[in-house]
Amino acid sequence: MEVKRLFDLLPFHKENFPLKEDFISGKEDGRWIKYNIDQYIDQANNISYGLLDLGVKPGDKIATISNNRPEWNFIDMGVLQTGAIHVPVYPTISESDYKFILNHAEVKYVFVAGKDLIRKIEHVLPEVKSLKGLYTFRKNEDLPHLNKLIERGKNNPQPGKLEELKSKIGSHDIATIIYTSGTTGNPKGVMLSHDNILQNVFAVKDIVNVDHTYKAVSYLPLCHVYERTNIYWFHYKGLSIYYAENMGTIADNIREVKPQVLTTVPRLLEKVYDKILDKGSKLKGVKKMIFNWAVSLGNRYQIEGKNPVYNLQLKLADRLVFSKWRDALGGNLSIVISGGAALQPRLNRVFNAAGIPILEGYGLTETSPVIAVNTVHPGGSKIGTVGKPLANVKVKIAEDGEILCKGPNVMKGYFKQPDLTDMAIDNQGWFHTGDVGVIEPEGHLKITGRKKEIFKTSLGKYISPQLLENKFKESPFIDGIVVLGENQKYAAALIVPDFVHLKSWCDNKGIEFTSSGDIIKHPEVKAAYKKEIDHYNKFFGSTEKIQRFELLDHEFTLETGELTANLKLKRNFISEKYKEEIERLFK
Repeated sequence: MEVKRLFDLLPFHKENFPLKEDFISGKEDGRWIKYNIDQYIDQANNISYGLLDLGVKPGDKIATISNNRPEWNFIDMGVLQTGAIHVPVYPTISESDYKFILNHAEVKYVFVAGKDLIRKIEHVLPEVKSLKGLYTFRKNEDLPHLNKLIERGKNNPQPGKLEELKSKIGSHDIATIIYTSGTTGNPKGVMLSHDNILQNVFAVKDIVNVDHTYKAVSYLPLCHVYERTNIYWFHYKGLSIYYAENMGTIADNIREVKPQVLTTVPRLLEKVYDKILDKGSKLKGVKKMIFNWAVSLGNRYQIEGKNPVYNLQLKLADRLVFSKWRDALGGNLSIVISGGAALQPRLNRVFNAAGIPILEGYGLTETSPVIAVNTVHPGGSKIGTVGKPLANVKVKIAEDGEILCKGPNVMKGYFKQPDLTDMAIDNQGWFHTGDVGVIEPEGHLKITGRKKEIFKTSLGKYISPQLLENKFKESPFIDGIVVLGENQKYAAALIVPDFVHLKSWCDNKGIEFTSSGDIIKHPEVKAAYKKEIDHYNKFFGSTEKIQRFELLDHEFTLETGELTANLKLKRNFISEKYKEEIERLFK
């Protein structure tokens, strides 16, 4: 059958793939709860019937606020089949953002995971005049459970009416409104049609060689279009999907499931690599020498490398070191797709050398999301780039360096904000990404910065902070960095140390690591960071070099406010929160 609407993926899967008990799975109370395609379809249909019995009509907005779990998918398909619009919301945003989104979207019903999230929104619910009801996934004496809606659907089935509604839903109808987290101001509601997302699925489906025997572990939030489109892609290719319990259990879940596929953001890869290096630093004698040799070899890896001596060394390193890395990640992981932020080239090289290919891609919520991605095919991958544009997407670089794109994946517009839509999509249909980049001779796209983040020093020199930050983060000493210097005489930086690596370094140097606050003041530690800064400064011109830096004693997190829900820097917030530290940098 032809897939024209997102909910068509369910009968398509049933028709094309053998029945398996783990099509979609989540972990509850220490055990995996698995669903096959028939159970998935039944749950989605009963949710549709329940919503119809509640009076939900095409165009109504239904919100979900939840972590990843199979119920999220059941609701997603159940909502879409009725012609209603799914509004997925991050579980980590502020109370004011919840209030804005629920009111702006005129949400009728909300599905929320449990007590913690209910506490976050209960104060704003009385102010959402459009709201008719709320359901939860966990038992709560005061609120109806999702099962109550499912039972309502079972008791009031309307298959004829549902099929009639489905037949009237067109591929270009709005399927979802996704509110971008934004770094300033209110979130914007990105309207995506069934066709927007499906055209992206069709364009990425063959970037890697996967089939219905493969398993994928998912941990990135489904409310973000990146993971959501990945999940639809897995549906289309027949993969089994396992939802990790949370970020703290992701490594254990990967070892349990032994997946072949993982979609991720660079942050997780950085943490995995740091743990590997930390364990390596504790080795002694010959074992430590072999470990360090293998890592050094990995850092020189080239895709499609033809050096026979290097390849022989790599085989030896694989047997002695890298095979153990793969075992620690379940033993079957054969492809990792990274997006959402820039990936450090050194990580890409060393993981590829270790037999865990990483394919970096690029896109935005407004582009459903993929614009370009590296592939496993000959000439399809180049480290340091985000790959070639998808076959159905056109990309060009504007005179000022901004990346523009055009294709069936570009959004319908911003909900209730036609003025912002007109600013984002010009009269020739080109979407303005706000990112700056170049297209390399082989056709790969390279991101060099964010247009709005480029600043000018008082000497009139332009600096792209993201370009510097990505390079300096190659240092194992640096976990996070913010480059500053607008209207100043020079560039400076706030640096978040990689405390795992720093502790290992201190142990080797015989320096007592009492606390992060004390250790960043230690003269030898400061000297070590000065040495790192001097090394990476060599890659930049004299006006771009970081002249001064300040070490911070804690990581940037969602909870402390420095990161958006999709883990990007909130530069304005950081500038205000660390005002005193920044002032010291430019005294």
